[in-house]
Parts: sequence; structure tokens; C-alpha cells
Amino acid sequence: MPEEKKSGSLVANVLTDLEVDVKELSARRAQLVSEGTKQYFQLDPHTGNVLLKDRIDRESLCGQKDPCVLLSEIVLENPFQVHRIEVDIEDVNDNSPQFSKKEFLFEIPEHMPANTQFPLEKAKDADKDGNAVQNYTLSPNDHFQLDVQNHSDGSKYVQLVLQKQLDREEETRLFLILSAVDGGTPRRTGTATIIIDILDSNDNFPQFSDSVYKVKLKENAPRETLMAKVEATDRDVGSYGDITYSFSQVPETVLKSFSLNKHTGELTLAGTIDYEEERNYEISIKATDGGGFSAYCKIIVEVEDMNDNAPEMMLTSLTSPLPEDSPPDTVVALFRVTDQDSGDNGRTACITVANLPFVLKATVNNYYQLVTQQTIDREKVSEYNITITATDWGSPRLTSTRIINVQISDVNDNAPVFEKSSYEMHLQENNIPGLLIGLVQAKDMDTEQNAKVTYSVLPGKVSDEPMSSYVSINSETGNLYAIRSVDYEQIKDFQVTMRAVDSGSPPLSSEVIVRVVIMDENDNAPFILYPLQNGTLPSNDLVPRGAEAGYLVTKVVAVDRDSGQNSWLSYELLKATEPGLFSVGIHNGEVKTMRPINKRDTFKQKLIIGVSDNGHPPQSTSATLSILLVEGFSEPYMKMVDIPKEEVVEEEDHALTMYLVICLAAISFIFLVSVLVFVAIKIQKKRKFIESSALSFPVGPSFPENYGDADGGSLSRAYNYEVCLAGGSLSSEFRFLRPFFPVFSVEPAQSQGAQRISPGSQEVPNHTAEGQLMSEGSHTSP
Repeated sequence: MPEEKKSGSLVANVLTDLEVDVKELSARRAQLVSEGTKQYFQLDPHTGNVLLKDRIDRESLCGQKDPCVLLSEIVLENPFQVHRIEVDIEDVNDNSPQFSKKEFLFEIPEHMPANTQFPLEKAKDADKDGNAVQNYTLSPNDHFQLDVQNHSDGSKYVQLVLQKQLDREEETRLFLILSAVDGGTPRRTGTATIIIDILDSNDNFPQFSDSVYKVKLKENAPRETLMAKVEATDRDVGSYGDITYSFSQVPETVLKSFSLNKHTGELTLAGTIDYEEERNYEISIKATDGGGFSAYCKIIVEVEDMNDNAPEMMLTSLTSPLPEDSPPDTVVALFRVTDQDSGDNGRTACITVANLPFVLKATVNNYYQLVTQQTIDREKVSEYNITITATDWGSPRLTSTRIINVQISDVNDNAPVFEKSSYEMHLQENNIPGLLIGLVQAKDMDTEQNAKVTYSVLPGKVSDEPMSSYVSINSETGNLYAIRSVDYEQIKDFQVTMRAVDSGSPPLSSEVIVRVVIMDENDNAPFILYPLQNGTLPSNDLVPRGAEAGYLVTKVVAVDRDSGQNSWLSYELLKATEPGLFSVGIHNGEVKTMRPINKRDTFKQKLIIGVSDNGHPPQSTSATLSILLVEGFSEPYMKMVDIPKEEVVEEEDHALTMYLVICLAAISFIFLVSVLVFVAIKIQKKRKFIESSALSFPVGPSFPENYGDADGGSLSRAYNYEVCLAGGSLSSEFRFLRPFFPVFSVEPAQSQGAQRISPGSQEVPNHTAEGQLMSEGSHTSP
């Protein structure tokens, strides 16, 4: 390609040479990489054209090197290929020949023999080959002509040849015009003036011991290092024998790098020598005597390479961020390592830090691939700073490092994880709707959208009702709320299955079971099982007047639908007809006599017993007991019993019989009415009782079987007495039959309900005897 082309000019099309089409060229991510630091060309992936990026000046780029070649590489991926491109920069004739000076002075003694040659400084032309200097011409004169010769490298040099001896007496100075002509089109010319001063005769020329000196010099040698010493002799004496040394026709790089002692001929190092810039030097030395005669020699300096350049890494491509699910052998980065040194000093090797999920693979032309060697987990390491070290084989070895930062991008590979394997939360019964029960939280180790968790309640049932009617959850925070008020006596606990789902694609989820335990409140008052307080005819308990202290009269049985200490019942005697006659067991509700009964005690005793639970605040209820004090139990009407006049109205035998008949008829009527009313009330309140209690309380004088004792507020034994009264005479039998001993029990609220006693249990109401009673029967004590 010719130099000085405009930017954007077409250099070549590489599709044919690469044997690919445009689509494949783009798909394989083709890149044009120059070996130098500056990119002169660019590749159009849509056409395959290599275009000139910046204007190229061959002289500034390569100097006098020939050929001037720019090396580039086309890198293709999938599969990886490297194609080398060499662009030869062709010279155009854009520079004219130039001499270092406008005037050159020669002092030539007269009588100088003919054919004496005087080297002239060659003209410099930045162009090459045919565009460089091709010929020299000299203005017409009588004494001199030019002799043009070629150097070993092909460059031309010129000598001024004396054809006719000079005669100082005829001319003391000559002026000649030297012209240098290149071979370009059009031709360019450079000129200089040669001034020749004619001196008096000097018979001898200086002479060097050697015409060529060879010296080896290590690069980066210190300044003022003595490289060589040249020496010339002249047989003349006086000023004609004094010799001075100087450089002759040397380039500017020699003048900057070397120093010559004009008196001793010692050549020393004056600058920095870099093997990578110049590998050898040819230095021409001129020795001149006092008479103007000169002699020439050449010093050839060969520069030896030292390991003074560290390897350089040039990153070609990098994949960052890298998905964490990338398979092994995924190419993360592509880079090239170069070293400007030569030989072993330029050989390199690359390593990376161990214990990383990446490995280096060497390819062609010092290219390396950084690939994954195992799976990557972003949740463990979110980014990697990979240090790559390049080392050459020189002595001492030089290294360079580069850190490649690779970010790891997240994929949804982690399901939400709850903080606990299961949760247990407590909810007070009779709660207000919308009450916060508790919080469940799940964490997702992913990031951003993959870590956004939403919560939901899975379908289920609580007491044959949908779970959604009991609880709801805030989908963002995980707060669990109660939708409705719950009753401990109906539901002791229930389980909710929660689900946490992330927002990844595809979404991942996990589930956890939350057990909601209902906490009991003291919201139920004690319920009296015995004696019944439902408005039916009250029952009377009979106590013989001969009863001693501690005599068990009866037992108050009560239950509380609450649990725990809310169901612990205590009994208290609130009111009595005669205080001090009866006592109530605080824990078991047993009514006992505190002292022996005497004749002064009132025939009919009324007790009001309070039952309270241990809740906070406590709830209570009361039961009313009616107790009759009688003399003996063998005859229905006891003869010869002294009953206080203020309590019993004496009647005639026939009046007593009439009253008994009336009472029997009235009791039968009341009983039938009571049964009808009771059935109507039960039908009306049955639904309410079922909803408000898990226990089935008996209606009437039946008792639960196997009922517990003191802690449940229950009766361990019950006494039923059968009384038979035969009408007609005072001598009718009043019999106390055997007691019945049903056993009671209360099962927990969550069981199927309290069992009702068998039909064998009986209740016979005690009849109040008015009038005088005859005590004849025997007394049967329990």
C-alpha cells in the first residue's frame, strides 16, 4: 500500500483469504489487532474490508528500514483462529534529497597528485529505493569530477576526484555546486556548495593502523564507557604532523550516542543504547593532519541484547459480567503477551493465582485464553480479581502482572429458605379481626429480582371451613393476620402451610408449616351440674337430726369450659339459714355438717354456695341447696316427733290425708307442665348450647359418668334416696332406701363431649311433710 493515503482508504478485502462470508465474520467476532501500540487499520465486519484508519508516513514509521511492514492479526472466535496480515508500506517520492550543511569546506594542498579522492557527505533522502538518491552531479570545472559508488547496503556515496593538480598561485579557492538527484517522478534535487581552499604543499597523509574496527557493546551500558581507541600516524612534522580525529558522515543517532576525543581518538558512550531500537552502528572516523590531509577508518559497533524489557499483556476481549451457570471451558478473556527482547529474553510464560475456578490455556502466537475450569456460585463469590503474571526467560527474569476483574451475574438457582423449619405462634381467643399473629420470613441468597420473595397461604381447612376465612398474610412482609375471632373452646390449634416464592425465572419456592396455638381466656363462668339450677322444682336433701359433725350431706358439682387455671374451681358458702351448721369443701364442693344437729335447728335449711374459677379476672356462679332435717328414715311419717310449733301446723288425720292428695295432684300437674316447658326451652336453646360449649351438659338430674373430683370441681359420690309415702294414715311407711353411687368423669374439651349417665340413675324428689310426723323407721346412714 502506498504511503500518504487518506484515512478510510481501502487496503484489502480479507473474505476470500479467510474463506468466510460476511455473516460468519460477524458471528465469530472478528477483530483486527495490530502488534504495535497504535492501530493503523480497522476491519469492517460487515464487508470484510480492511480500511486505513490514519494517514501513514513511511519515513516517520520505518525510517530507512526496508521493507516497511506493518504486522496485524485477525482474531476469530468459536473456534479460535489467528490470521496474520502483513501490509507493506510502499514509498512515494515525497522528500527531496538534503545535505547536512549548505557548505562543505575542503583544504587541499597544492601539488596534490591527480586522482586523489575526497569523500563527500552523502545527501539524505527519507524516501527509499528508486525514490532515494540515485545520482550526484557537480558543476562544471577544470580540476574535479565526481565518483559515485555503492555501499554494501545499496546506498550511494560520492567522492570528489582531483583530475588536475591545483595551483595555489592561480587560484586560492574554488566554489563547486554539488547536486543530489533522486529517482522519483518527478525528480527531486538537493544542492550544497563545496568550498575548496588550496593550501601549501603537505607531502604525507595520516594513516590508520586498521581500516575497520569491530566492537561489541551491551545495551544499557553506562555512559562514558570506553568502546574503542583509533590511532593514525603522519610522517610529517610540525603542524602537518598534528592529527585531529572527528566523525565523518555519521547519522544524528551516532552523534547523540557516542563521543570522540579529537586528540586521543577514544570513542566513548555518550547516550543510552537500546538493542530494540538499533542493533548495530557503523561509525566513520576521520583523522586530519595539520596540513589538511585526512585518512578514514570505520568502527562497527554490535549491540548485545540484555533482558531489560518486561513482558507486556494486551487484552483482546473480556466477558464480564459472567453468568454463574456458565459451563466449564467458557472463555472469559483473551489476551496476548509480547516481549521486545530477543532470544530467551523474549520468551514468556503466563500463570495465574491458584485456587480459582479459572485456568489459562496457551494458544498460537503467544495468545492465552482465560477459561472456567469448574462451576461458579455467585452466592459464594460475587466477583473475581484475577491476577495474571507474565514472566520471561531472561536473566534476571522480568515479570509483569495484570488484574482482570470479572463480575459474576446472578441466575435464579436458590429457593427461598425460611428462618425456621417450623413456626409456632400463639393467638389469644376472642381476638379482634385483623390482629397480627406473627411474622414468617424467608431469605433468598440470589440478588435483585431473583431474591424478591412473596408470601402466600396454601389452601386448607379449619373445622371444615376454608383456611382463608381464618388467616391472611401480607405477601411482601410475611406478617400473618387473624381474619376472624376464634374461640378456644371450639378450636385449640390449627396449622397453616405458608409458601415463599421468589420472582426469578423460573420461580423457586419453599414451604413451611405454622402451628397457631389458641390461648385460653377466662370467658366462661362455672356451670352447676348438680344440683340443677334450671328453674325446675328444687330437690331437697334429707339429713337425719342425729347426724354428727362431718356428716356428708351432698356435693355440689360444677365444671368450667375453660382450661388450665381458668378451670380450677373453688367453692364457698355464701349464705346459710344457720351459719356454722354446714361447711363446703373449698376444692371438692362437699357439703358437710360442722357440728351435731340438735332439736333447736330449723327444720328447713337453705344454703347458697358460690363457685368461682381461678381465671383473671375470676368468673363465678352460685347454687342454692334446700336441706330438710328429719327424725329417722324407717317410716314415711315418723311418730312421736316433736316439731316446733312455729314450723309445723298441727292438723287432724283427715286434713293430712286431704293435703297429701292435693299435693300429689299439684305435683303431677306441675311435673307435666314442667316437662312441656323444658322440652320447648331445650329445642330453642339447643343450637346455642352446642355453639357455646364443647361439653354436653345434662338437663335434669342425670350426671356425667366418671366425673373427676376436687380439681375439676366435681363430686366423687352422689346420694339419691327413694322416699315412698303411702296415703291414708300416719302409720304409712317412710322408708330410706339404699343409696346409688354413680361415678362421674369429665373428658377434655377437644374430646367427643361428656358422656351422659345411664338410665339406671334415678332421681326421686323429696316431699315436704307438713304437720306432725311420726318417727318410727330406722335411720340408714351412708
